[in-house]
Amino acid sequence: MFSRKKKIKKKSKVLTEDEEIVKKANDQNNPLGHLVAFHSFSRNGLDVALKCCKASQLDKITIDQLFDLLKKNMKQMYEESAWGWNEKDKFFEMTENSAWYLIASTKEGKPIAFSHFRFDMDYGLPVLYCYELQLELECRHKGLGRFMLQVLELMAFSANLRKVVLTVFVHNLNAVGFFKSHGYVVDETSPASTLEEQFDYEILSKSNKRISKS
Repeated sequence: MFSRKKKIKKKSKVLTEDEEIVKKANDQNNPLGHLVAFHSFSRNGLDVALKCCKASQLDKITIDQLFDLLKKNMKQMYEESAWGWNEKDKFFEMTENSAWYLIASTKEGKPIAFSHFRFDMDYGLPVLYCYELQLELECRHKGLGRFMLQVLELMAFSANLRKVVLTVFVHNLNAVGFFKSHGYVVDETSPASTLEEQFDYEILSKSNKRISKS
């Protein structure tokens, strides 16, 4: 029995091919580094620099700025959902070691938009999961959100991840319309509402067309 347990334990350390893809993505120093054309955005009155880093590389001031933007944009949306708003849990989620950030900042260094995302396994597939894509109100409808979403897709697909996945509240009509207008569809893992059970969110995704479906 003891030797069998040792063998099982040893076997569990062997990563699958898909898990290796996720590990390799997470081991990058800067997933944005090779995408030189996407290090800045200068259009429609905006002039910002983009950077990508792990949550652990952000200072407290920046983390607080990002959280304040999230809270300003999303607190009411959460309060209107079955999930409710839990500030402590949300802050913990944003600062976990597995969290990555794509941040757009002004020349003065102020963040005006960000995405919290992760390279992870989701239902057995290697994905980039977009937890947040938040923009200051005055920065919307100027192409920055679309630009940042494109960066997420390029980082995901160049790392051989199967798809970009995200969760959106169904009552957040602007967000639903934005993502679907850029090729996102309801994912097969999204829960379906029935007469007995209603869901106030759905899971959307965009597949990596370079990788054939298994």
